[in-house]
Amino acid sequence: MRIAIIGTGGVGGYFGGKLAKAGNDVTFFARGAHLKAIQENGLTVNSILGNFKLEKVKATDNIEAIGKVYLVVLALKAWQVKDIAVFLPSILHDDSTVLTLQNGVTIPEELKEYISPKHILSGLCRIISKIESPGVINHFGVEPTIIFGEPNNTKTERANKINELFDKAEIKAFISRDIDADLWKKFISICISGLMAVSKCSYGAVAANYGTRQLMIELFNEIYQLSQKMGIHIESDYVEKNVAIIDSFPFDSTTSLARDVWDGKPSEIEYQNGTVVKLAEKYGVDVPVNRFVYYCILPMEEKARKR
Repeated sequence: MRIAIIGTGGVGGYFGGKLAKAGNDVTFFARGAHLKAIQENGLTVNSILGNFKLEKVKATDNIEAIGKVYLVVLALKAWQVKDIAVFLPSILHDDSTVLTLQNGVTIPEELKEYISPKHILSGLCRIISKIESPGVINHFGVEPTIIFGEPNNTKTERANKINELFDKAEIKAFISRDIDADLWKKFISICISGLMAVSKCSYGAVAANYGTRQLMIELFNEIYQLSQKMGIHIESDYVEKNVAIIDSFPFDSTTSLARDVWDGKPSEIEYQNGTVVKLAEKYGVDVPVNRFVYYCILPMEEKARKR
């Protein structure tokens, strides 16, 4: 199957690598030193579940050169999607699917400005991974999982076909019964990233300290209350379950947003705590912890984007 992986970071590099290893015709979109290393030396994936290397890899920094594909896995940072979305029509045919794996809850709607809704399949992934060095992906936490579904939550032939594709590549994947609920569940959990960035703490450090742990729980509860105001179907004990999951993470593990803020790079803050603040204003929900986190990071974000 012809597949395009748009964004070859920790997410795209791992899942795209697994799909290519399974024999699919995969082309990776990457840039800079990472692209050069992949083109010259292949793609290396170091994983807690087993390392592997792809010796020969198709990789480019020109989306239009990829050609028509059946599946596009959109694995860029959320804030990067708008910049490349205009090029997506060049690699789509009538039966192509674009699977979104971005953090946040707004990307599928944003994509509709550039491509037909019929191409879009909403999804999310769970994995802790990063680019270790050019051409090398490091998966160091959480069992990699993809959850995806149709906007109307129906099971379709294309969803089943993509699920079979993941299964053959030994990627744990599920077709969601309620994709909006699943997206919001992850949205709640990832917004700890802003708190980690502000406190300069890992998952374990945030959870271990009484004060930051209480802030984490309040932050989650604020987003949960927002989701209920918006009619999202999430079980009442989800925040408690989510805290238990975070307690199981490796102590020193961090998120890409936190690392980007610490490194002075542009981040996904607008798509995480920033989205919470904007939706809360629209729906009349008070979110003081998320508002504090967002406005603390915003000046750093503005500075990073001017570089």
